[in-house]
Amino acid sequence: MDGTMTVTLFLLIGSILLFISVLLSKISARFGIPLLLLFMGVGMLAGSDGIGKIYLDNPVPVQFIGVVALNFILFSGGMETRKRDIVPVVKEGLTLATLGALFTAILVGVFTAWISDRFTLLEGLLLGAIISSTDAAATFMLFRTKSSNVKHNLRPVLELESGSNDPMAYFLTISFIYLIQHPEENITAMLTIFFKGMAIGGVIGFLMGKLIALVMQRAKLSVEGLYSVLVISLALFTYGIAEQIGGNGILAVYLAGIVVGNSNFSRKQSITKFYNAITWLMQVVMFLLLGLLVFPSQIPSIMGVGLLISFFLIFVARPIAIYLSTFWVKRTFRDRLFIIWGGLRGASPIIFATYPMVAGIEHASDIFHIVFFVSCISVLLQGSTLIWVASKLRLLVPEKVVKNVMIDLTNGNMPIAQEVVLEPNAHVVGHSLKDLDIPQNALIMLIERDGKAFIPSGSTVLKGKDVLYLISDDVEKTESFAVYLTELAKNG
Repeated sequence: MDGTMTVTLFLLIGSILLFISVLLSKISARFGIPLLLLFMGVGMLAGSDGIGKIYLDNPVPVQFIGVVALNFILFSGGMETRKRDIVPVVKEGLTLATLGALFTAILVGVFTAWISDRFTLLEGLLLGAIISSTDAAATFMLFRTKSSNVKHNLRPVLELESGSNDPMAYFLTISFIYLIQHPEENITAMLTIFFKGMAIGGVIGFLMGKLIALVMQRAKLSVEGLYSVLVISLALFTYGIAEQIGGNGILAVYLAGIVVGNSNFSRKQSITKFYNAITWLMQVVMFLLLGLLVFPSQIPSIMGVGLLISFFLIFVARPIAIYLSTFWVKRTFRDRLFIIWGGLRGASPIIFATYPMVAGIEHASDIFHIVFFVSCISVLLQGSTLIWVASKLRLLVPEKVVKNVMIDLTNGNMPIAQEVVLEPNAHVVGHSLKDLDIPQNALIMLIERDGKAFIPSGSTVLKGKDVLYLISDDVEKTESFAVYLTELAKNG
């Protein structure tokens, strides 16, 4: 088969898998089956042991695509995280993300080595480290597809934990791989690397978030679509530069997303909407590839161990880790029970499970399939019942009658909105809006000034470099008024 046919076949099969995955979202909404499982199920059916017979046994490209996808998922999740929600729970969330992950890794690791002769203590701890991370993709996806919220800031706690415990799980995974390969070393040097990575990653993430917001406030691009491309480039740069200088890129990109999401700049809604769409694409592709990488024929051999680890993780390790890391937090029993049940495993642990395979660890394939199996059990058992559990615990917030929505007009070719930039010495500078001859059914709905947007009133006085946004239900009137205002916007 020549290269052209290979690319053609790849695009054909890829488009079919994406199409099937999107259609399956209807099944998820109707029967409550988590989307993550459906996407990975499509990948497994298309894989070497399934009906598609697509053979994939190279973890390197899957790991690469998984890391790229996590960048989009975490940055997007950060952008949708409101500062007012996380500030009250930041200590609790970060403690869960660090100590909670560490305690989980140790408990699961010791238990794994105890019940199975297959793994040494270090290999058990490696498996525990990989599975210690709750999954940001699964958590964000669950709450946002269900459009649900819970009382007592519990949703921000779980989202902050899942978004910020990947760095800890990543550090533990890399550390135990290194110790397995270099048994003469000790973990003291690893702790230095951890604190250095977290510190550098945190600083880079905060500074890059501020820089991205500043660039978006100042940028004046001639092509509207390039604003989203600009944000993507800076978000990926955040991860790359943090990793390059010894920081934790995963933490950096998530923190940058939080800073950007809580900053004010024009086109923020359109960029958020674009990122939401591209993040869904990344999630589908990531789950499909992880499904393709799994060999279902190897699942029966690890199913017994996998079930024991799954139930130990959910019913023993997670509750103990939650208690030990947050005993100082004033929470009701119902709150703690919900946090325990909200520790979803998913794509992040499975991506981390590719690292032992790439490193050539002896039982890497078994570790990968156990992590895959445990993640599936977690998502199926906890993910499908989390909202129901919240309801039974009387923690579910009733759905709001009024919601904030972004208007997306079906006829994108209608120029019903116009943008006019005032020159410093424009004719209208110094005049109020009520002095302008605004036609009926036309409205200056928004003014952007010094990087901040506000809704004007009739008494608003125009200033040089103001950006005026006009809208009307009459296209001709909007265009004629824009032409009129453009003339007034020129220098006097």
